Amino acid sequence: MNQPSQLSIEQQFNLSSFKMQVNQMSREQAQEFLVNLYEQMMVRENMYQHFLKYQWGLEPGSDQE
Repeated sequence: MNQPSQLSIEQQFNLSSFKMQVNQMSREQAQEFLVNLYEQMMVRENMYQHFLKYQWGLEPGSDQE
């Protein structure tokens, strides 16, 4: 069974494809991409936190009784 920290075959393929795309970027493109990726990671983290608070009844209006 796969460990959570290991990548599936499909993920490994996607990573390899992504690596080839990044290698073709200019420095400026790569920098802009990294900033956008970091922003998306922060938004996703905020969404996870909000979802967990709601599910655990810690968010106002979650009505968990």
